[in-house]
This record gives sequence, structure tokens and C-alpha cells, in this order.
Amino acid sequence: MAVDWVLAADPEQLWPAREQMAFTLGFHIILVPFGVAFTFLMLIANYRGLRRGDETALLLARRWSQVAAVLFAVGAVSGTVLSFELGLLWPGLMGIYGAAFGIPFAIEGLFFFIEAIFVAIYIYGWRRMKPWPHFWSGVPVVLSGVGGTSSVVAANAWMNQPAGFTMRNGQIVDVRPVKVLLNDAFWYEALHMLLAAYMVAGFTVAGVYAVGMLRGRRDRYHRLGLLIPLTVAALVTPVQIFVGDVAAREVFRNEPAKFATIEALHETGRCVPEVLGGYYDDGVHYGVSVPCGASILSGYVPSTEIHGLEDVPEQFRPTDRAVTIVHSSFDVMVGIGMALLALSAWFGAVWWRRKDLPRSRWFLRATAVSGVAATVALEAGWVVTEVGRQPWTVVGHLLTRDAVTTEGNIWLLFGATLVLYTAVGITTFSVLGLLKRRWRAADDAAAANDDAVDDAAVADVPYGPAGDRA
Repeated sequence: MAVDWVLAADPEQLWPAREQMAFTLGFHIILVPFGVAFTFLMLIANYRGLRRGDETALLLARRWSQVAAVLFAVGAVSGTVLSFELGLLWPGLMGIYGAAFGIPFAIEGLFFFIEAIFVAIYIYGWRRMKPWPHFWSGVPVVLSGVGGTSSVVAANAWMNQPAGFTMRNGQIVDVRPVKVLLNDAFWYEALHMLLAAYMVAGFTVAGVYAVGMLRGRRDRYHRLGLLIPLTVAALVTPVQIFVGDVAAREVFRNEPAKFATIEALHETGRCVPEVLGGYYDDGVHYGVSVPCGASILSGYVPSTEIHGLEDVPEQFRPTDRAVTIVHSSFDVMVGIGMALLALSAWFGAVWWRRKDLPRSRWFLRATAVSGVAATVALEAGWVVTEVGRQPWTVVGHLLTRDAVTTEGNIWLLFGATLVLYTAVGITTFSVLGLLKRRWRAADDAAAANDDAVDDAAVADVPYGPAGDRA
């Protein structure tokens, strides 16, 4: 390996610290779309119910709000663990660069408190508030989710393209908060993440109702439960493809080492092919090449020059394994994105002609797995940005091996974290399963007795009798 001598100097805590951070971030990132975008889907259903007097939409909104409350609580736990990990595992980052790096997290904390307050108001406002004030109490939930997520992405973007501070005698001085937040990578990273959140939430929720329809539940409740989130996801997907293309081109311009890692490119050159698949060993092997593809995508002309990893000083190059991981993750992300674009086009074309959902079981099968696929793409995207930055924590300023703690047995801490997250995951699925069974019992009871509504179903009526919504 080209960097064996660098790896030999790494602290023994580096590997378990990176593994723990990757695990906890990978767990937490799945919950982010449900705090950002799922609540938006909830408000769409709520708005539709109020504007059209649609009881089914209101029922969906209330049930989705219960799921959102559960996932918000789980996200708060996993997010808190991540906050502690930054200080415990990476003192070299927080101790020296905390004056700048901590600014986005301080702002994220404010958004989190606002979101928590209005989540409580919205959840407990059903049947206790008038309909429209209750609806508007949900708007800050969505806005604070967007603000909080954008703040965290600002911190990540700052690590990729640090700005807004001056180093003097090894310490940060003259911090400029606006420049820290609105660094050069912020805009495309934040937009890319937010759109990904809407895709994950939209396709995942639609997938749940697609499974129900595949099992024979073709009632209006399931059709509307699929239609609302799938419409949002289908509208967002082509925008995300465009933003992703812009983001890749910005990485090409401003982060040449990461771009060379994405392309698994060793030698600098022009008319560089776009290589799909393969593995890296001082060059990519067994991939499928599209002649001049990378150069055309980067600069619109075949003569565009792309810098390879050979231009990166040897001590700052990623390992061959890291290059393969980033290259493969990028391929997975783009491949899934194109598949979801095709699914969105299928849905859009049928809706344009018939104003109805596609009736094909293959469409429902594809929708059923689309949420899992979108989540995999989300995880792959974060692998690209996090592993693609290595061996840097703060590019050009702080190497990851210099940021990690050198004290304690991190494997024990990692083991305790695995136990905690396993318990949290099992509890989450158990609670969601209880909600599902309760709703199923209420639906079955209502279907069996059209003239009376049982007690369980009454509990799901959002605003009481129709006259109470006046």
C-alpha cells in the first residue's frame, strides 16, 4: 500500500473510533428524513383533510403524527450520543477547532428545541385545538427540521471546505460565524441532503402502503397513503438528479482529491473515461468504461483535465481500500437514483394519462422496495462525503489520526453503544408494531360495523364530529 508508513503511525484508537462514529452516524442518518420530510407529508395530509373535508386524509395525518413523534424521540437519543462522541472520540477536532466547528451545532440545538416544543403542541393538539391553529402549529416542526438539518450539514461542509477563521500559534482566532456557516460547500451539500430526505421519506412511506395494497388492501385509505408521499418523492427525484450533478461538478472544482477518489483515478489526464464498478489498486480494475465520460460530465468537453491521486502528496492519499469504498458507494448512489427516477417517470406518465395510480403489481412491487433503495442511496452518499475526505478531518488543517483521542479502550465504548442502539432499535420497531396493530384493529372493526364506530376508531377521529371543525 502506498501509505503503509502513515497507517503505522496511527493511534490504536483510530480504527474503533472511526467504526463507532460510522455506526452511530449511519443509524442516526436514517432518522433524519423522518424529522425533516415525513412531517411535511403529515402536513400535506392535514391540509388536504381540512380544505376538502377529507376524513381519510385527516386520519392519515393523525396516524403519521404518532409515528413522527416516536421517530423524533429515537432521533433525539441517537443525536445526543453523536454529540457526546464528538467530544469523547475527537478531542483534537473539538479542542482546537471547536470555536468554529461548534457554531453550526449551537444553531442546530436551537432548532431542535423549537422542533421539540411544536412537536408536542401538534401531537397533543389533536381534538384539543381548533383545526386551522392546530395545522399551523405543525409548520414550525417542518421549518425547524429543515433548519436543524441544514446546520449539521453546514458543519460537514465546513470540514470539507473550511472557512471563516484564522489560525495563529496553533489556535483558532478571528472566527467569522457567517462564513463558517455559509462556506463554499454549504449550498449544494445542504440542498442535496434535504432533497435526499424528501426522497427517503416519500418512497419509504409510499412503500409501506404499496405492501398493503399488494396484500389486497386497495381501499381509499391505502391509495391515498401511497399517493401523497409518492407524489412528493416523484417531484423531488428529478430535481435531486440535477442537484447531484451540480454537486459532483463542484467537488471536481474545489475538492480534486475527493473527486479523484470518486472516479478511482490514479493518473492525471484528459478524456478521462467514466468507470462503473471495479476496484482500485493504483488504478481501477474490472470496471466498465465509458470513453471520455468523466471529462465530459466534469467540464462538458472531452479535453477537460482531471487530476488523479498521483497529484496528491503520498502521505495525504487515501488507501486503496478507501478509494474502492468511495468509488463503489458513488456508483450505488447514482444507480439507485436513476432507478428511482425511472419509477417516478412511470408513476408520472400513468397519472398524466389517467389521473390514477398505476395498477400493475410490478409497479407496487417496485414502490414497496423503493424506500429501502432510497435509504441505501442516502447511506452511500454519506460514505462518499465522509470516507472521501480521508485522511483529513478538516481538509488541509487536521488529519483524522491527529483528531482522535489517545486514551481509553474505545472497543468497550463501541460495544456499549451497540447494545444501546440495539435496544433502541428493537424498542422502536416494537412501538411501531403496536401502533400498526391498533390501527388495523380499528379499521377492521369499522369495516365490520358500518353503522357504529367502536372506541378504538373514535380515538383516531382527528377533530371529533364534522361540526366541530367549523
